Amino acid sequence: MDIHIAPTKANLIKSKNLLEFSKNGFDLLDKKRNVLIREMMTLMDRVKDIQSRMADTFREAFEALQIANVSMGVQEIKEIGLSISTKEDFKILTRSVMGVEIPKIKFEESDIKAQYGFYQTNPAVDLAFIKFREVKYLIYEIAEIETSVYKLALEIKKTQKRANALEKIQIPKYQEQVKYMEEVLEEKEREDFFRLKRVKNRK
Repeated sequence: MDIHIAPTKANLIKSKNLLEFSKNGFDLLDKKRNVLIREMMTLMDRVKDIQSRMADTFREAFEALQIANVSMGVQEIKEIGLSISTKEDFKILTRSVMGVEIPKIKFEESDIKAQYGFYQTNPAVDLAFIKFREVKYLIYEIAEIETSVYKLALEIKKTQKRANALEKIQIPKYQEQVKYMEEVLEEKEREDFFRLKRVKNRK
């Protein structure tokens, strides 16, 4: 590590300021990293719950769909599926967590309205319709969370890298610079003191 810069009072003050700035920067990055990690862990807890609910709901939906396919025929069920509206019923907003823009999917679960005729259908079709509708809303939630976790993880990695650079490189460098210059300047002051003392004694 090259610490041998000109040991002047101006450079000492500059190095002390840079050392203080680096320490403050590290503290801020450390706080940011902790906030981001807490946010990510909270989302991870939510995603486990939603994944469990989604697995159960998917299973129930496919069971109902299989019964409907057997009782009514695959082609008939396909035609009913094509008649159901697929318009988007959500908006993608964003919120900021320590400067990280993460998505917020806004949606409202609308009232259930059958989009197909009841003639020649059976309860299995209704159940499949309801369950796949539930799956859709769960997908909105999990898409929001997984995207948020991904973006938070990237920012945590970048923040960790910057914090490490300050902690392992910048702060030690300025500490060594300050120590070196203080020692040199103190030695110079002692030499000047003794030189002045000798001059006075001669007089």
